[in-house]
Amino acid sequence: MEAVSAFTALLRTGARPDAFTLPLLNRAAASLPGFVGGAHSFGIRAGFGGNLFFCNTLLDAYARNGLVAPARQVFDEMRVRDVVSWTTLVSAYAGADDPREVYQLVAAMRTVGGCEPSAVTLAVVLRVCTARKDTAGGRQLHCYAVKSGWAGDSLFLNSMLTHLSRTASLENAVMMFEQSPRRDTVSWNIIISEHSSQGNVSKVADMYERMRAEEVCPSCETLTAVVAVFAKHRFLLQGKKLHSFAVRNGLLDTILVASFVDFYAKCGEILSSLQLFEEFRWRSSCLWSAMLWAFIHHAMFLDAIHLFENMMGSLCFPSADVLRGVIICYTEIGALKFGKAAHGYVIRNNYTAESESCALETSIVKLYAKCGCILLAERCFSRILYRDIVSWSSMIEAFTIHGHGKEALTLFNKMMEEGIKPNGVTFLSLLSACSHSGLVTEAHELFDHMTKTFRLAPDLGHYTCMVDVLGRSGNLEEALQVIRDMKVKPDGRIWGALLSSCRMHSNSKLASFAAQKLVELEPDNVGYHVVFSNVHAGGGRWAEVEDIRSSMVGNKMEKTPGWSCVSDIGIP
Repeated sequence: MEAVSAFTALLRTGARPDAFTLPLLNRAAASLPGFVGGAHSFGIRAGFGGNLFFCNTLLDAYARNGLVAPARQVFDEMRVRDVVSWTTLVSAYAGADDPREVYQLVAAMRTVGGCEPSAVTLAVVLRVCTARKDTAGGRQLHCYAVKSGWAGDSLFLNSMLTHLSRTASLENAVMMFEQSPRRDTVSWNIIISEHSSQGNVSKVADMYERMRAEEVCPSCETLTAVVAVFAKHRFLLQGKKLHSFAVRNGLLDTILVASFVDFYAKCGEILSSLQLFEEFRWRSSCLWSAMLWAFIHHAMFLDAIHLFENMMGSLCFPSADVLRGVIICYTEIGALKFGKAAHGYVIRNNYTAESESCALETSIVKLYAKCGCILLAERCFSRILYRDIVSWSSMIEAFTIHGHGKEALTLFNKMMEEGIKPNGVTFLSLLSACSHSGLVTEAHELFDHMTKTFRLAPDLGHYTCMVDVLGRSGNLEEALQVIRDMKVKPDGRIWGALLSSCRMHSNSKLASFAAQKLVELEPDNVGYHVVFSNVHAGGGRWAEVEDIRSSMVGNKMEKTPGWSCVSDIGIP
């Protein structure tokens, strides 16, 4: 805006702008979408329509604002075009996600325009190939770059590394990286970031040490990628060393600080996270979000809510991720009233219009479901425009916890009709629904569907649901056979499910067997000893009851009394 004001003042003095003034005006107009057309009109009236420099900067201003049609008009009217003109228009179509026009322009650039693509041109086209997963196009561009001498250019190399790592394989990208004699910080960042995204901590650490050994200075982006993988594997000591390096070299930006806040929280150092957050003055939304999720990670839900209130008081506009975290906090503490207020804020500020709002809307569904409002949960679910597997599974789980087994199965069938592939969590909710609704046949069909159709390996939770549904229906021997045939080691939950069914159907022999297994798994669990004693008492075996009780007294095992508490939690 200051540049435009200065240009207006220049005109008031009667001075005539020259071939250098108007291109500068175009660059200023690139940040002011409404002013681009005015700069264009003034330049034409001033007689600069044939000036290559002016037209190129005007093209760039239109392209940066996504105005492809005016950019094309300027390009078509240009009497003289150079490689910058062609590349700028190619970039405009790339930004508009029009790969067909991009490829046609590059071909016309060589045949009609008489210009050979530059490294910038190739980088723009590679970006399109990467977005479209066009490996063949990427290989063609690489061959052209080798023949034309652009293969060693840093910009093209880094674009090619990104393309290979995201479309072909990381191994191919590493091979090109190792063979390249010119590797800058960006090159190292690309390879380190890809290894970090795969969670390969040894590779990340090795590449980082090699980068330091070759005296390539790490950037904030480098450290962010490294600390992310350290956080995932809880490498506290290595992360602290990295933090010290960042402080000594002045490499702490807001994203890196947020990464360290997340790192310390995941390593159990929540006080270090809080200290780092409070010491950093330039707090962006991502830093507030990192601290809020750090509290959530440690189940400090009230602290997270108070942090959110401080964020709102600092006039920092919350991201969808922050609101999702706050709604999760309200869900965990059962604060339906405050959850509804947060939902209202989401609606008023139009967060649900964003294409990436599914996670936020799913958290709202879970809020209403867990707070007993199944109808509101269903209504919110129906209004999600872009539903992923998490949102479908969450609604199925909502029906499950409210005992609506038939509705859960109906929703699953609708999900399948829409082509959404279920995962293990989906089937766990469905099997649980069958268990609570006594749907034995449906449970068998779902279990076969999961293992045979979708090739999903059942875990202990799936087996426990099958044991529970079979046991509740009286198929106790079949339930026991499920435990014997499964490929994972049974735990107390699955034996507890069988024991509960045995007591329900008065099968004292099998109940005694299940109770014995429980005691063997956790001999120090006083609750299991009490259950075992009750099983013997139910069968009239009082001598065994006396032995178990005497053993508990001898080992000073006392059952903790059950208690409940209702608290009116105030959130100022």
